[in-house]
Amino acid sequence: MNDVQAVDRFSEKFLALKKEIGRNIVGQNEVVHQTLLSLFCGGHCLLIGVPGLAKTKLVQTISQALDSSFKRIQFTPDLMPSDILGTEILDSNKEFVFREGPLFANMILADEINRTPPKTQSSLLEAMQERVVTVSGDTKKLPQPFFVMATQNPIEQEGTYPLPEAQLDRFMFSIHLDYPSIAEEIDIIKQTTTETSIALNQVLTGQEILDIQSLVRKIPVTDNVYEYAVKLVARTRPQSEMSSEIAKKYISWGAGPRASQYLILAAKCVAITKGKYSPDIEDVQEIAFPVLNHRIFRNYQAEADAFSVHKIIQSIL
Repeated sequence: MNDVQAVDRFSEKFLALKKEIGRNIVGQNEVVHQTLLSLFCGGHCLLIGVPGLAKTKLVQTISQALDSSFKRIQFTPDLMPSDILGTEILDSNKEFVFREGPLFANMILADEINRTPPKTQSSLLEAMQERVVTVSGDTKKLPQPFFVMATQNPIEQEGTYPLPEAQLDRFMFSIHLDYPSIAEEIDIIKQTTTETSIALNQVLTGQEILDIQSLVRKIPVTDNVYEYAVKLVARTRPQSEMSSEIAKKYISWGAGPRASQYLILAAKCVAITKGKYSPDIEDVQEIAFPVLNHRIFRNYQAEADAFSVHKIIQSIL
């Protein structure tokens, strides 16, 4: 199968996958779409939403439809790095053997990640970037594909720890969940208050996901799209020559080069979901919000004027 045929096949599979997930997840179409984009780009995503919006169910459903192993890690103040990565134990032969932690799975749900101290949060950095973990000086490879979806509750901040900027930058997308519509909520109640359970069909295998991630990186991009993505990110930096007036007034710190990388990668994936063989500027604009949301830090003036990050990105676009 050549790359053109692979793109055509993927656009069909992507629609089939969203349809299969939709059997178990009511509404949240944009959230599902962006989460899958992040997965197929080889990135990770941060979901921000109040409790009860099916964040856990979403990851479980995706893992079932993709024939992937799933582990949920509940982040708490007393969670230690070894509770996530694993540890060495003394076996019956008095030899040290490594016992894998819950991080050794294809799909990881880091539930309420901001409830654990930065030391434990930082233990995910190597795993998210390099797909390996180091325990007692030994490097262990993680299963492939490897996808982390972390959640945060935007309302209750007592007893939480802000995510380190270095870790925030590891997330490809920051996705905000909203309440369902009345019609969607009625469907949710009907679906979840009976004994009926839905068995999902497996649409893609783990190897097919890896093939798609490789395909995304092969997609060609024209110079004007590269230039647009880089200039868009530069406009978020108040100290840049290309900085917009909005950035100078409201931003204390803008997005780094990883934002440009993710804009291009995500635009490639957006393009092939539509059956196109190369992304255009509109594809970059389509995913600008989830890529830039968590990479722009407002100053006091923005807070005083109630000028949100969403408004800032909108103005820069």
